[in-house]
Amino acid sequence: MDQKPISTYPVPALESLPKDIHDAILAVQEKAGFIPNVFITLAHRPDEFRGFFAYHDAVMLRDSGLSKAEREMIVVATSSANQCLYCVISHGAILRIYEKSPSISDQIAIDYTKADITEKQKVMLRFAVKLARTPELVTPEDHQPLERHGFNKEDIWDIGAITSFFALSNRMAHLIEMRANDEFYQMGRLPKIPK
Repeated sequence: MDQKPISTYPVPALESLPKDIHDAILAVQEKAGFIPNVFITLAHRPDEFRGFFAYHDAVMLRDSGLSKAEREMIVVATSSANQCLYCVISHGAILRIYEKSPSISDQIAIDYTKADITEKQKVMLRFAVKLARTPELVTPEDHQPLERHGFNKEDIWDIGAITSFFALSNRMAHLIEMRANDEFYQMGRLPKIPK
């Protein structure tokens, strides 16, 4: 059976891209061992690619009260709520690696309330999913459970910024029917065997 295309929009050849984007994608390939489809598909519009990844890095790489794993939990839970296959698969792989757990991403994607995570993390995800699905219903009172569980105002901003950014990401993935790389499905599933 023929493999489906990775996007319903034109996918640029790597060699045709502006140098900064070309080099950024090669750096990702060097680190990951493959080019995640989000990079090459969003390079269809170079200016938007730059803006997208600048904001991604601003919310996902900044110093924060949230751990790297908790940020990925937000992505997986909200992307699941938005039914974004690409982001659930790709960020689920990253979460499995950060948590060293082959099951955590599946649990969070299916029902974070039953996942093997802390009550604090469940409160975080409850807020993020509400913001992702019914943002008009979010009120200042929704911050109170977060604050009671130790999240400060900047942490709550981080939860909201990650949720909001990935709402954009989810919708772009839906728009272009972005396929997840096959590599993501196996990442973090099996423990590494010491050499």
